[in-house]
Amino acid sequence: MTTPNLLVELFVEELPPKALKKLGQAFADTLAASLRAQGLANGDSIVTPYASPRRLAAHITRVAAKAADKPVQLKLMPVSVGLDAEGKATPALLKKLQAIGADASVVPQLKRQQDGKAEALFYDSIVDGAVLDTGLQKALEEAITKLPIPKVMTYQLETDCELPGWSSVQFVRPAHGLVALHGSTVVPVKALGLRAGNSTRGHRFEARVDPVVIPDADSYAATLREQGAVIASFDERKAEIVSQLGAAAASIGGGCAPISDEALLDEVTALVERPHVLTCAFEQEFLDVPQECLILTMKANQKYFPLLDAEGKLTHQFLVVSNIRPDDASAVIGGNERVVRPRLADAKFFFDQDRKKKLEDRIPGLAKVVYHNKLGTQGERSERVRGIAHAIVNQLRLATHPYTVEAKDEYDVLDSKVQQAAQLAKTDLLTDMVGEFPELQGTMGNYYARHEGLRDGVAIAIEDHYKPRFAGDALPRNHTGTVLALADKLETLVGMFGIGNLPTGDKDPFALRRHALGVIRILIEKQLPLNLDELLAAAAGTFGTLLPEAATSNQQLQAFIYERITGYLRDLGFSAQEADAVVAVRPPWGEIPRRLEAVRAFAALPEAQALAAANKRIGNILKKAGDAGQVVDAHVSEMLLQEQAEKDLFAAVNRIVPEADAHFDAGRYTESLQTLAALRAPVDAFFDDVMVNAEDAALRMNRQGLLKLLHNAMNRVADLARLAV
Repeated sequence: MTTPNLLVELFVEELPPKALKKLGQAFADTLAASLRAQGLANGDSIVTPYASPRRLAAHITRVAAKAADKPVQLKLMPVSVGLDAEGKATPALLKKLQAIGADASVVPQLKRQQDGKAEALFYDSIVDGAVLDTGLQKALEEAITKLPIPKVMTYQLETDCELPGWSSVQFVRPAHGLVALHGSTVVPVKALGLRAGNSTRGHRFEARVDPVVIPDADSYAATLREQGAVIASFDERKAEIVSQLGAAAASIGGGCAPISDEALLDEVTALVERPHVLTCAFEQEFLDVPQECLILTMKANQKYFPLLDAEGKLTHQFLVVSNIRPDDASAVIGGNERVVRPRLADAKFFFDQDRKKKLEDRIPGLAKVVYHNKLGTQGERSERVRGIAHAIVNQLRLATHPYTVEAKDEYDVLDSKVQQAAQLAKTDLLTDMVGEFPELQGTMGNYYARHEGLRDGVAIAIEDHYKPRFAGDALPRNHTGTVLALADKLETLVGMFGIGNLPTGDKDPFALRRHALGVIRILIEKQLPLNLDELLAAAAGTFGTLLPEAATSNQQLQAFIYERITGYLRDLGFSAQEADAVVAVRPPWGEIPRRLEAVRAFAALPEAQALAAANKRIGNILKKAGDAGQVVDAHVSEMLLQEQAEKDLFAAVNRIVPEADAHFDAGRYTESLQTLAALRAPVDAFFDDVMVNAEDAALRMNRQGLLKLLHNAMNRVADLARLAV
């Protein structure tokens, strides 16, 4: 006998498009989870979510009309409390049995089992399995309650309620229909003032019949498509839109393709029930405006798909996803073209007006824009960024080259570019275009700087100083942008930590986690030979007296940044142990990738685990010696070497470590660690045959000195103890 499938649908007014996909998935998942918990569905049941602008639904396979009965064992009380000396039930036991619906007749059937230190009485019974009518009612209420609703609406019920016109319910949007079918049978459940039936509504304008009657659970999607002109599945609708967008672009030719934007695609999918893609166009004169402006206004305001040519340049044509399929689409096309024209005209007006005033002339205006009430204005912030950028250039100058005329000239030019870019970087915040589209900050600064004839390096740096804006974003394209981006992020981090604006839980209003990850990526991926302590100190110095506890807050910030490094490295495919081992020794940032590769190669050696464990043991011995007040020097007196194993280890260290150090000094970290692998045998023999903590103080200190020498040599590339399993 087959188990019927279940279909539940809530028919509502238009749902918030940006939340629709999540709402549909959550509704189906919670419904199925509750039915599984009640035994009405099992692990093999397949859950299919449906979500369209006016409905949330779920199809669940193999749902039982009644769950199987369950044997339940209930602990009652200790034997000493439930039975008297003669083994008869006490009043306490009888009262407990009455409370669970039993009587004294079950006393002989009670089981006595050990429960901890005492013996207890247990009652075995059979609990009736849930029936679908009540089980689905519970699951539906739970699914509605747990929906991740951005904002609830309160509305009044007109029928089937205690006070028509006065009784109210809360939901994401007013609900007008409920379908619950088990096979072809209606399940009599209620929700939001609605009683379940087998009919729903189709497309507002193009449904063949109204209402649409669903014969059974399995024909839901097909019936809605054929009679209601609705594609109920979010994923199917999305795939249909992608297919139609591609076909429309191909029909235009010339290598045209719609812009790739997953968020826009999801939002448009949530706005239509039966998509129909149309091709529209605007006047080519608007293409004189930077394409980022036109693309943004078409996507954000109109939900259109701009078309790019084979070279990635914006064309004057765009695609519209309509919710209707008229025989003559010219009116729909013309309407969309009329709607977009004023938007593009506004963008052109802003662009033309902004170019009438130089970025340099906008600098004084930054002094009137508050950045933070404790940290001053954007003008003051720009000056701090300039100071931090200058410190970065100087640190690069010292780290990369000795003091030569050529190096000095090279870094003087870089400093000049960075100072100019830092002074202008925030000025586009005062433009009309960025005022209308904040997402274009930096991008418009680049365009306006180029229009004024500024150096390419400066113009690009103005745009790139915000990079990386998000996970996976590109890094700044040139040295000027790299220095400026690093300075800008350090200013934000040091300032916010300095005034106590730390991220908490999932709240991070100043995007400090993103800024910290940006600092990490720039330092590591650009392989910059910079010292984080010095950078933070230099950044704090630019704030003057605004950060009285800067030393403490910088320590917090440094820990915050290093916490993010391990996660970043794990995202690159390195294990937590490998990342921890390298980060623990705080190497120069640019060396981290090469050291990680060396550690990974070392970890694959057969000697790796034994040496890692030995290194951990050595670290513990030295730590205990330090805790006992001993100062352990990496020094060994050959005169005090008594056991053959310690003599062999000392000889091996003298033979192997110089070779490993030579590889390390040359930056050959993999070879350095592989050379150290030869120490495994003498190290193992040392711990087998030698008592480190000898009673003789001189012997003990000498052996500890040998271990200190070994420990220093083994942990230059990474803290190998962290590789120990």
